[in-house]
Amino acid sequence: MSNIRHALSVKRTDDFAKWYQEVISAAEMAEESGVRGCMVIKPWGYGIWERIQRLMDNRIKAAGVDNVYFPIFIPLKNFEREAAHVEGFAKEMAVVTHHRLIGDGEGGLIPDPEAKLEEPLVVRPTSETIIGDAMARWIQSWRDLPLLTNQWANVVRWEMRTRMFLRTSEFLWQEGHTAHENREDALAETHRALEMYRACAEEDLALPVIAGEKPENERFPGADETWSIEAMMQDGKALQAGTSHYLGTNFAKAAGIKYQDREGSEQFAHTTSWGVSTRLIGGVIMTHGDDDGLRVPPKIAPHQIVILPMLRDQPEDEALLAYCEDVRAALAAQSSMGEPVRVLLDKRAGKAAAKRWDWVRKGAPVIIEVGSRDMEGSKLAVLRRDDLWNSDNGKPNFDFADRDGFVARASTVLEEIQANLFNEARDRRDANITRGVTSMDEVAAFFASGEQFPGWVEVQWSKPTGDRLEQVVEMLKAHKLTIRNVPRDSEPANGTCIFTGEPAVERILVARAY
Repeated sequence: MSNIRHALSVKRTDDFAKWYQEVISAAEMAEESGVRGCMVIKPWGYGIWERIQRLMDNRIKAAGVDNVYFPIFIPLKNFEREAAHVEGFAKEMAVVTHHRLIGDGEGGLIPDPEAKLEEPLVVRPTSETIIGDAMARWIQSWRDLPLLTNQWANVVRWEMRTRMFLRTSEFLWQEGHTAHENREDALAETHRALEMYRACAEEDLALPVIAGEKPENERFPGADETWSIEAMMQDGKALQAGTSHYLGTNFAKAAGIKYQDREGSEQFAHTTSWGVSTRLIGGVIMTHGDDDGLRVPPKIAPHQIVILPMLRDQPEDEALLAYCEDVRAALAAQSSMGEPVRVLLDKRAGKAAAKRWDWVRKGAPVIIEVGSRDMEGSKLAVLRRDDLWNSDNGKPNFDFADRDGFVARASTVLEEIQANLFNEARDRRDANITRGVTSMDEVAAFFASGEQFPGWVEVQWSKPTGDRLEQVVEMLKAHKLTIRNVPRDSEPANGTCIFTGEPAVERILVARAY
């Protein structure tokens, strides 16, 4: 077996941003589309999104939420009704103004001046306003509540600085929209969705996150409260991986979402919205990838085990393929983490070693190579992506396993890989959150220390609002820092706000972020 290493050309410690882009290319996740800020998601990348989507959708439906679909085009007047909302998205909106093209007489096409729309249509940046219209029609009485809906869709936000999966002009997501009788029920749904996101991130993506409330300046436009899950990438930066919003009655008043309560009085519904997107894939890459490429947690891997027969273009290849198919079928008959094991027999032409490195870069959890001698001895050469190299000799860390023995423990192996990736990421995150910082000067010094990947700091603050909060935001912005969230599980405040000098009421996380 060839031991030639086909690593990436750049290491994480040399240029993390360049490494990230190379992983996406080498793992065949996505490519540029020719339209600025938009990407083509390739089969392996889309397969990971389908796995995330399926696991998330199962959780959504288990909570009694029904899937719906609304148009991608939203009348401009919908946004004009909700001033805070439109102000938050105005600079990112893509707008359709004409419904027909004509020739320009020079071989090109231009919008037909005679085909101007009576009202411009916004290409969906988010759906609160159009779904609010439907809720106003669907809800008449308290008996119609709660109304629980979710939409899997694409959205467009005209980004100026784009990066694949993390920030693109068009991306895929789910957006939950619910309506409730009162604040308590709506807040309960807001926190249910947040906990769903935490569980999905940690249990399915092996992505450790911190759940908490966003500060006032980071709220979703038009929301009363915004909660998030925040993940630490290997470069120490934070990634907002999901958000859940309590919208109060703000959107209900704008859209006329009213109901007759149990006493016969008319009330405005309390609404929520919550969402995650293909940004999660960027988080998986930057959390689990290494200098050889991507490492995909088994629960979201399109193929958990890949079998590579060492074909030689000889008559005996037929017997080897038959043996490998028997192994594939035996593995596929096993279950792991509540689902049948997903196994691919890679029959493509080419040397097994070259194909091995293709799958290493893609991050397939387990790669099995099978040659004629393995077949004769009923053996398998097993390589785990989470334990790729033998530390003693620097060679690929193959386990030459008994066929039936490996089939019997394949489920356990996948569970171990899932747990190992999570534990590694959690331990790295926890080791890189610095506590006990008591002044803004200390925060500035910490991030200016020259540490390549400095991580996060936890500080105490007095929860300033309005102009006082804006001063804090500008103070942090000068150091390229942001407040991530107020961790819901943090220790109570017991000191002084590092920004205002007033008694602290909460602990917050401060970090550089994507």
